[in-house]
Amino acid sequence: MDHRHLGHTGLRVSRLGLGTLTWTRDIGEQDASDLLKTFWEAGGTLVDTADVYADGGAEYLLGRLVGSLVPREDLVIATKAGSVPDPYRRFDGSRGHLLAALDASLERLGTDHVDLWQLHAYDPVTPLEETLQALDIAVTSGRARYVGVSDFCGWQLAKAATWQLGAPGARVRLASTQMEYSLLQRGVEREVLPAALDLGLALLPSSPLGRGVLTGKYRQGAVPADSRGASDQLAPFVAPYLDEAAGRIVDAVSIAADGLAVTPLQVALAWVRDRPGVGAPIVGARTARQLSEALSVEDLSLPQEIRQALDDVSAPEHRYPDHDWSSL
Repeated sequence: MDHRHLGHTGLRVSRLGLGTLTWTRDIGEQDASDLLKTFWEAGGTLVDTADVYADGGAEYLLGRLVGSLVPREDLVIATKAGSVPDPYRRFDGSRGHLLAALDASLERLGTDHVDLWQLHAYDPVTPLEETLQALDIAVTSGRARYVGVSDFCGWQLAKAATWQLGAPGARVRLASTQMEYSLLQRGVEREVLPAALDLGLALLPSSPLGRGVLTGKYRQGAVPADSRGASDQLAPFVAPYLDEAAGRIVDAVSIAADGLAVTPLQVALAWVRDRPGVGAPIVGARTARQLSEALSVEDLSLPQEIRQALDDVSAPEHRYPDHDWSSL
């Protein structure tokens, strides 16, 4: 698998990442082992997790496999902190919470450092400079090699990155931002992606297959019994992408796939992987077979006319003040 620099840093990552959101909760140790081994054997390095995935269970499971199954030095381990199970305060960006959370993550992962430590979300209560100081401490103490953010809107991302750049050499530059991005969700193109490109941050797209809808499994109202759409817990997660507009995009992806003799999954994943500013889409496969299909996209580059057709059919409508002012 080809590798890319993560933003304007020296860190190189595989251009597809492996997600662990459902590890422990839905994916047991044997299946996780198969996923990690398949990913590693294909040349994958970036494995993304978070301290709240399965209440720490995903990190713990990953830690059990690293070293015994895959050499630690072959992986770029990325985790997150800041989300908290508190109905009155969903995010805690305080320095004390973040650094304690990082120590707990390291213990579960069985390592003395993570390669990429990310703020899971923006905390509107804690002063941003306090939150960002935790990132600096994490790197200067050796507990994290690089830092990034997740689910920051455009102005939040720009404010954070600018503050870090405000004291060159004294503050750690952000390397990445993680956001949902796919043919069914192009909202990041309004402000987040332009900010990331301008600031030299890599975008790590989550849900690059539109929460599974872009695989075509839900076409014509089908809901496979083993799909997220059939799960009481995850059906509301999939539902927003089952409307008529999404159906037109999925149909276009399927037509393109037929013409290229590949699968809709491969077309959708190749499209987002090769968008400007993208570092590595994070793939959350349930089985090694599904992951192998995603990894096979390495050999696929979409022809320009197909990319343009997919761009056109999925183009979001940008209204004031995001539209092109030159047309006024």
